[in-house]
Amino acid sequence: MPLAGGVLSGQRAASLSADEQGGLVETKLDPETVDQAITGAHAALGKRQNEDGHWVFELEADATIPAEYVLLEHFLDRIDEERQKKIGVYLRRIQGAHGGWPLYHDGKFDLSASVKAYFALKAIGDDPQAPHMKRAREAILAHGGAERTNVFTRIQLALFDQVPWRAVPVMPVELMLLPRKAFFSVWNMAYWSRTVIAPLLLLGDLKPVARNPRGVDVQELFRTPPGKIRDWIRGPYRSQWGRVFKYLDTALRPVVPLFPQKLHRKAVDTTLAFIRKRLSNGGLGAIYPAMANVVMMFRALGVPDEDPHAVQAWQAIQDLMIEKDGEVYCQPCVSPIWDTGLAGLAMLETASGPRATQPRETRERLEKSAAWLRERQILDVKGDWAVNAPDLRPGGWAFQYENDYYPDVDDTAVVGMLLHRLDPETNATAIARAREWIIGMQSTNGGWGAFDIDNDLDVLNHIPFADHGALLDPPTADVSARCISFLAQLGHPEDRPVIDRALDYLRQEQEESGSWFGRWGTNYIYGTWSVLCALNIAGVDPRDPMVVKAVQWLKSVQREDGGWGEDCASYEGAPQGVYKESLPTQTAWAVLALMAAGERESEAVKRGIAALTRMQDGHGEWHEEPYNAVGFPKVFYLRYHGYKQFFPLMALSRYRNLGASNSGRVEYGF
Repeated sequence: MPLAGGVLSGQRAASLSADEQGGLVETKLDPETVDQAITGAHAALGKRQNEDGHWVFELEADATIPAEYVLLEHFLDRIDEERQKKIGVYLRRIQGAHGGWPLYHDGKFDLSASVKAYFALKAIGDDPQAPHMKRAREAILAHGGAERTNVFTRIQLALFDQVPWRAVPVMPVELMLLPRKAFFSVWNMAYWSRTVIAPLLLLGDLKPVARNPRGVDVQELFRTPPGKIRDWIRGPYRSQWGRVFKYLDTALRPVVPLFPQKLHRKAVDTTLAFIRKRLSNGGLGAIYPAMANVVMMFRALGVPDEDPHAVQAWQAIQDLMIEKDGEVYCQPCVSPIWDTGLAGLAMLETASGPRATQPRETRERLEKSAAWLRERQILDVKGDWAVNAPDLRPGGWAFQYENDYYPDVDDTAVVGMLLHRLDPETNATAIARAREWIIGMQSTNGGWGAFDIDNDLDVLNHIPFADHGALLDPPTADVSARCISFLAQLGHPEDRPVIDRALDYLRQEQEESGSWFGRWGTNYIYGTWSVLCALNIAGVDPRDPMVVKAVQWLKSVQREDGGWGEDCASYEGAPQGVYKESLPTQTAWAVLALMAAGERESEAVKRGIAALTRMQDGHGEWHEEPYNAVGFPKVFYLRYHGYKQFFPLMALSRYRNLGASNSGRVEYGF
């Protein structure tokens, strides 16, 4: 019997893929089963659409962002007691069995995240002798103590006078004066590095001390008293370049105070002008670390909290807060453009084909989405990307509600595909500007980065400040695949050389296993799905060895229950495409990838579709706790709460539509 939302019961759906002896048999999928699952998911996702047509889901990171927010309130002495209590509930809940805090659900102990979370809980008022605090402290000390944390954590500790400023690398504000051609220029760094560093340079120059009205300290987390530590920057180094830059850091320290005051003043003014020009209602860069640094910078400069710029910067952070079930956490940013593009594509897939779900109503709703998106296309601001492409007209979309200086190549490609598929005539102008911008953003190796062109001076990832290894935004397979998909879907013959260069790049990027690395989603399943979709729409033969090898890899990591899952630990050397359970998001990616490779009738796809129907709840939704994306591999991971809703719906609908198609071929780029 169907449950609420038109979803089959778990017992009925489970019977579709395995026999009583436990061996696999040919999967028989009742079309009605798939229809009911689509109907339920379509209704559930539709309910989450905002009145103006857009979608936005929660975007969750690890303990570091809410912990840093707690400390920000203490830095400023703007403490919201009730909010801090609720953040405390959240931080205690996500503490790991190892005593500390991981970077993603069920992950291993992370020293820097654990130090920040412990510091925040102590600031909130948790007793250091409470069992959870004692376990955390013991784990931190066992892993080397707070002196072994990463650079950003040591900066946080320096702001609270817990370590001396010599615990952090030398970063003179004069860096902002260096031109693009200079080795250490901020213009050689990624957008996120640029926006985080600019206010941080002023904080490092001013060296303010937090108000810290309760006098909270965490000296108990150090194995060696900070005042007795002489060498804070001591690896581990990723290459010999790390040692070279360590010596440079040592040599530069006594020189920085000798810089001419006139030059220093010019550097400060240049930095402030850079920041003020890029401030918006989304905050600097529309990402939490940059936004928080700006708020602290204003306070350090003596700017009153009532100043319009200070008010704007503070409000942007407040807009990131999520409160539910008695808990509060702070998002690293918001994702409305990305969510709207992906949700729109999933809904549009349901409205296609002879078995379409509410085709007229769905398209009417998506027309509102398209209008909302068109209003947010960035057409009149040349962002930082223009340093490398001064003659290119803007035409992209940002990831967030407002971030005009930093449009996102990936978002632009996804939105462009949605607008083109929905109504190429009404959206013609927006699509044309997006196409022009995407083509102009191609790097010299044929690929695309997320925000910049040729942002690949890898040696910068070895400076002491970049111990997270993510200072740059080089081309990646997943973003490049999306750009190919967009351009190939548009079908302009004159774009073929651009596409062919990108295809050559993807061929070179394929892993030995047959997969592709997923820079922005977890991980090899995400990357392989992205690329196989692009190869399909670009006309690459499914018999091409590159495609065959990828298909074989995907089938080899399919789980016994028919689904797929991948651990975030795959970014840290764990096996590719493997996890202890099947997950809706990654199962959907794998199924979509296989169908793009012409595998719609394969047993692997049918088992994957059956698994998705089993995972769906009675309200038409899916659930998963593991994180499904990454900000910086090995350092910062993300959980997009919308992924588990729109990707399974897209996969189910694509499966249904291909079954009704005469060609059985995916005709779109996503």
